Parts: sequence; structure tokens; C-alpha cells
Amino acid sequence: MSALETRQLTLSYGDRNIIEALDLHIPRGKITVFIGSNGSGKSTLLRSLARLLKPKDGSILLDGQSIAKHSTKEVAKRLAILPQGPTAPEGLTVLQLAKQGRYPYQNWLQQWSEEDEEMVKKALEATQLMPLADRPVDSLSGGQRQRAWIAMTLAQGTETILLDEPTTYLDMSHQIEILDLLFELNETEQRTIVMVLHDLNLACRYAHHIVAVHGQSVVAEGTPDEVLTTDLVRTVFHMDCQITQDPLYGTPMCIPYSKSRIAPQPIEQKTVVMS
Repeated sequence: MSALETRQLTLSYGDRNIIEALDLHIPRGKITVFIGSNGSGKSTLLRSLARLLKPKDGSILLDGQSIAKHSTKEVAKRLAILPQGPTAPEGLTVLQLAKQGRYPYQNWLQQWSEEDEEMVKKALEATQLMPLADRPVDSLSGGQRQRAWIAMTLAQGTETILLDEPTTYLDMSHQIEILDLLFELNETEQRTIVMVLHDLNLACRYAHHIVAVHGQSVVAEGTPDEVLTTDLVRTVFHMDCQITQDPLYGTPMCIPYSKSRIAPQPIEQKTVVMS
């Protein structure tokens, strides 16, 4: 069974369809990455999967059941979303932010429990933020701040996590830091992770499953080797490139041709033997 599934899903803003009659399966326990040009509908699709955008038509299934039939709290216990560029109230500490992930479990009958405390502790430990627990979120570096928001989603205790461009505005070292963290969570806890990424090479390095969004639909999906081709990049990004192999990880690597310079001779591809 897929973690998330869409059936003939149509999404729109006003009279303009963004996604049209889409059938999509998100594999359970894997990392899925949405790629596509700006305005292609990647973030819109991600938001709809979290029930933040009501479909114009079609349906979304969470664990095989219509997501529309569940209460907001029930969905929040099974699926967490981290939107692009979240902001915290001034002065809110890392610990206080992580605790917000436990709000779906609170009601007038059940107050803060030992389980809540343990889940927050585990989330801070997983993101290596325990030493910064009492620091205000707005005083942290970009990478630390993003880890604090991820700690909140982890404290929510869901099997599925959706992230909209989690590496945006981060420098290269912090991008790798965040993606390594998500990869480790998937490896050790089999969390289903779905995210939007702009960097094709990082998408190929970390994803098990890639979904290319273009022209109101999905034009390709599968493993990085299956999806990332010169034809796909030309169709989706209107760019010529060469696809070679990442010398460290053996995953596909996109080398774009500059539009303002004469293209060089193609680089001879070398086979990388992984030890």
C-alpha cells in the first residue's frame, strides 16, 4: 500500500488548473522528491497532500483511506508538513517550538504526558539540538533553524513527513546537513519523506523516487536513473545538459550547458565502481 495516493486529482487557483487528473503513488518508507520548474505546481501538489488545499476534483488517500474523511487532528497524527520558509514568534525557544509538534495529542482530557516529553526529547536528540534547547529560534544559524523546525515535525510522531524546499536559502554545507538528517531518519526509522527540491543533483543523490512535474501533470516518475535524462531536463526546464555520473555516489549528475557560451565537447563518461 502507498503512503499517499492521488486519484484523478485536479487542483486549481480560481479558474486556472495547476494539476489536472493526476494519479500518483508515493511509496511507503522511501524518500520521494518532486522536481520541476518554478510555477509547475510542485508546492501546490505537496500542500494538497497535506490537506492544506482542497481539490477541485478527485481524491487523496492517506494509508489507503480518503484523507477528507479524517479530522484535522487525526491527519496531524499521521502526517506532518514543513512549509517553505516558516517563521517562529520572536523569542520562542527551540524547546518550545519542538513542543508544538505534540499539540495534535492534547485535549481537555489529556494534558502534557511523559510520552509527549519523551517524543520531544527524541526529536531534539535526532536533530542534535539538545544543547540549544533554551536558545531562541531567531538567534540560530540558518541550518540550526531549519533543524529546529524539523525537530517539531519529528515530535509530531508521524510516519510521513512532507517538506517544501527544506534547503532553500541555505548554503551548501547546511543543505547537506539537512538532507543527511532526513536520509538518516529514513534509513533508521523508515519514515516516508516527500520533499520539493530545486537542485537536481542533490535530488538524485538522496531520493529513492523522483516525480517530475510539468504541464499540469507528472511527466516522469521512478528512480533517479530512470527519470533524469537529457530529454526530461530539456522538456521540464527548457535547458540543454549532459547527464553524467556523480563520482562519489554513482547517481545521475546534471551538467547544464551555458546559453551564453559555446558548448564544449561532451565529457567522456566513466564508470564509477562503488566500494
